[in-house]
Amino acid sequence: MSHRPRSGLAAVSTALLAMSRHLEVRDVLKTIVASARELLDAEYAALGVPDDHGGFAQFVVDGVSDDQWKAIGPLPRQHGILAAMLKDETPQRLTDVRQDPRFEGWPASHPDMSDFLGLPVRDGDETLAALFLANKRCPRPGSGCGFTEEDEELLGILAQHAAIALTNARLHERSRELTIAEERSRLAHELHDAVSQKLFSLRLTAQAAAALVDRDPARAKDELQQVTALAAEAAEELRAAVVELRPAALDEDGLVHTLRTQIHVLDRAHSARVTFGSFSVRALPAAQEEALLRVAQEALHNALRHSGADRVDVTLARRGTGVVLGVTDNGRGFDPRAVRRAGRHLGLVSMRDRAGGVGGRLTVQSAPGRGTTIEMEVPGG
Repeated sequence: MSHRPRSGLAAVSTALLAMSRHLEVRDVLKTIVASARELLDAEYAALGVPDDHGGFAQFVVDGVSDDQWKAIGPLPRQHGILAAMLKDETPQRLTDVRQDPRFEGWPASHPDMSDFLGLPVRDGDETLAALFLANKRCPRPGSGCGFTEEDEELLGILAQHAAIALTNARLHERSRELTIAEERSRLAHELHDAVSQKLFSLRLTAQAAAALVDRDPARAKDELQQVTALAAEAAEELRAAVVELRPAALDEDGLVHTLRTQIHVLDRAHSARVTFGSFSVRALPAAQEEALLRVAQEALHNALRHSGADRVDVTLARRGTGVVLGVTDNGRGFDPRAVRRAGRHLGLVSMRDRAGGVGGRLTVQSAPGRGTTIEMEVPGG
C-alpha cells in the first residue's frame, strides 16, 4: 500500500465530494488539482485546459508558491510530455520525467521534478484537460518510492469524476451566460423601442414647429420647447442604454454601484419588481466584494427564475464593523431543513462556500408559501 494521509476509500470519497460542491469552472479546476495532490500525496500537481491555438487556456497548479509561479513565466504550450497526455488515452507513469525523451522546454525556474504521473481528463472523445502530479512523498525521505499502479488507478477514477464535475460547471456557466444574454437582449429591445418612440415624437413635433413658424410664431415656440424636452428624454434613454448594457466592472465601480446597476437591469428585464437599497456601506476588500456580488447574483437568479416571486428586495448595509447583504423575495419558499437533508438546492452550497471563503457566513430563512430571505454577512477589517 502506498503512503496516504487518509484511508483509501475515505480519501477518494472526500475528493469526489469536494469536486461536486463547486459550480464555477475555475473553482472546479482548483479543487481537482488540490484533491489529486492530497489523494496521491504528491509534492506538485497541475491541470491544464487546452485552447485551440496550441497552448493552454487555463493552467492551475498546487504546491507551487506565488513567487515560483511568477518566476516560471507564461503558460506552457502543448508540447513534449504535456502533448502526449492530451493526445494519448494511456496514463503516463514515469520514474524520472527528466529522462523521458519527450521532456523538453521546461523553464529554468520550474520546480525540480522526478517521478511523474499524468493522464488526460476526457468526456467521451473530447479531451477536457491534462492532469499530472510529480514527486511522490515517501514515508522515508530518499527511499524513492514513486507512484504506484494503485496511484494510477485512483487518479483514473478521480479523472472520470473530474470530467463530470468540469462538464457540469461549464454547463452551469453557459446557462448563466445565456440567462444574462437573454436579459440584456430584452432590455436592449425595450430601450430601443423607447428611444425610437421618443425620436418619432421628436420628428413630428419638429415638423409641426416648422409649419407654424410663419403663421403662428407663439405656437411654434411652444412646439420647439417640446422638441427640447423630447430631445432631453431621448438623450437620457440613450445614456441608460450605454450604462446598463455595458458589462459590470466591479474593480472600477465598486460593489454598491455595480449591484445597483445590475438590479436596475433586472427590474427592467423581468415582470417582478426588483429593488436595491444601500445603507452606510464603505469599500470592502476585493475578495469580499467579489463574493458578495456573486452571492447576490445567485440569489437573484433563484428568486427570479424559480421562486415565482413578484417582488425581490436587495439590501446592503453595515452591521457593526461588517457588512450584510440581504436578498428577500415573496415567492413560494421552501423548507430549509429538507434542503439540508437533501444536501443541495438552488446553489446554496456554492453560496455558503463563497461566504465561508471570505470569512463570512450565509443564513437562509424560508418556509413554503412564505418567501425566502438569504443573508450573507462578512466581518469588518
